[in-house]
Amino acid sequence: MLKHKKALPALLSLPLLLAGCVSHSAELAPTNEIDRILPDHTQREKAGPPLPAGAYYEPAHAEAADADSRGNPAGSWRPDDKDAKERVPDIVKRGRVIVGVDQSHNLLSYRDTTTGQMSGFEVDLAHEIARDIFDDPFKVDFRFLSSAERVDALESGEVDMVVRTMTINEDRQEQVEFSTPYLDTSTRLLALKSSGIDSLESTADKRVCATAGSTSLNQARLHLPEAQLLVTRSWGDCLMALQLSQADAVITDDTLLSGMVDQDSYTEIVGEPMSTESYGVGIKKSRPGADTRPLVRQVNSTLERLRRDGTWARLYDEWFGPYLAPASPPALDYRSEDTDDDSEEARND
Repeated sequence: MLKHKKALPALLSLPLLLAGCVSHSAELAPTNEIDRILPDHTQREKAGPPLPAGAYYEPAHAEAADADSRGNPAGSWRPDDKDAKERVPDIVKRGRVIVGVDQSHNLLSYRDTTTGQMSGFEVDLAHEIARDIFDDPFKVDFRFLSSAERVDALESGEVDMVVRTMTINEDRQEQVEFSTPYLDTSTRLLALKSSGIDSLESTADKRVCATAGSTSLNQARLHLPEAQLLVTRSWGDCLMALQLSQADAVITDDTLLSGMVDQDSYTEIVGEPMSTESYGVGIKKSRPGADTRPLVRQVNSTLERLRRDGTWARLYDEWFGPYLAPASPPALDYRSEDTDDDSEEARND
């Protein structure tokens, strides 16, 4: 032991000798290749905890807002007088309906860490759709999808439908069919109660978080032009950034924000609504030889039942009642159909 102790000073001096051999130019060399190749307006802040993976800051006025893509979407397909066996025989034969959802949208669609089960308003809606097809609400196979994967999952047949905060708009209707709306939302802000942020105007020179590719990011560029934007991959990353003081506010639909308030009681929803949107169940667009309108009608028959028997109101109060103002089911929105011509071409013009 004594021999080891005598050798220790020499060992400790070795790093100092090596440090003296490092040139000044080597000390100044960049250590992060990503920082050297990113555009200036996406440079990550160096101080404090690292930003969530893939996140970056966008200065005020760096990107122009896109034109409103909601347009004037056509209505959905009205339920007929057929039953599930006639409308969706392939799904009935399979014995389960395959539904694309998110697994981290608290209160909407998430995995309950206590039970390990999927929970939330959208999950309950999927169970109700299964109830009306099979007379069994649990014949559902959930598939987890990101926002960018929703349309591809429908087109490839990976899922029968998507129940995942999918906003109905004219652009998306060129790619998918939608049910009549199942939930209306308003774009608002989430901030810490102690932040002093209580309006759109108070976000000037603040950092506001939104996810890449979301309609909320476009709303931020449109309504919060003086704010610096933090662009992330998920809403969970936005909440974490808010908690770590990497963002001063989050902008998105109030239904998503209510889930964040449920997770963090130091936050609150503030400001006037910037826009209103409606979520619909997404279903693959009809193709020659593959008519998906019967499935749309089946889903709409469930949505009508939920309105009539009070299930919609019960689910809304259960999940959003503590955080959002009372609401009624969205208005039914059906397109005019030519009852004299049942051809696919006539109904998809």
